[in-house]
Amino acid sequence: MATTERPQRRPRPQIVLDVVERIRLTPHLVRIVAGGPGIAAVEDNGFTDAYTKMHFAPAEAQLTPPYDMAELRERLPVELLPSVRTYSIRRFDLDAGQIWIDFVTHGDEGVAGPWAANAKPGDPVVLGGIGGGYAPDAAADWHLLVGDESAIPAISAALEAMPADAVGTVLLEVQDESEHLELISPEGIEVRWLHRGDREAGTTTELIDAVRTLEWRPGRVQVFAHGERGAMKQLRPFLTDERGLDRAQLSLSAYWAHGRREDAFQAEKREAVGQV
Repeated sequence: MATTERPQRRPRPQIVLDVVERIRLTPHLVRIVAGGPGIAAVEDNGFTDAYTKMHFAPAEAQLTPPYDMAELRERLPVELLPSVRTYSIRRFDLDAGQIWIDFVTHGDEGVAGPWAANAKPGDPVVLGGIGGGYAPDAAADWHLLVGDESAIPAISAALEAMPADAVGTVLLEVQDESEHLELISPEGIEVRWLHRGDREAGTTTELIDAVRTLEWRPGRVQVFAHGERGAMKQLRPFLTDERGLDRAQLSLSAYWAHGRREDAFQAEKREAVGQV
């Protein structure tokens, strides 16, 4: 039987900004404030989980953005090609000509974290378009937001977008108290920080246990749960089967996978076995 090949999706035009400021928020969280002339191409899409695929070129490649990836693949070895990593946009501040992007850092581990930890004003910030899919529903009776460090930017943005009378619970897993942030949230939102201590991120059940033992409020809930893949795969059946949530109530996805670089992780997500 003949098959029809799926047409290749055309890459979105890259948006090139500049680092304006680097801010150390916690021992493992760095904020990059980006702006410059390229900000004219940035639009706030209204989603509090807005994200962008960022391009990071190795310094030794001496490349100038925007990057023609097809052309670069033709002439450069793999190790000199820009790497692509997905990051949430913490805030659109377009009146000030800026956006904020927060990075989890672990020393020299990874690509984006070390870049953010050492970024200087004027360094290029290369975005591959902006997506998103979640925003707080003002009609929800209550909200449940669940995540680890990778979800702090999106959860922070969601809390700031909620009406003043919103109620609910936030469950955030971090290493210890030094990773706490002052979150701006409605008075009726309870924020619980869960500490994994010296245990490796992505290997604990802190979030799963906290969701399972949470006192369920009456009414219709809207859930935002994002973080490590294994935890999200365990939370989905609890929320859909045991708690009976329908798709319209639930935004759940893996932001990262323990033991996987993002290149491999994103490839796996495109296959059925890798989907949460």
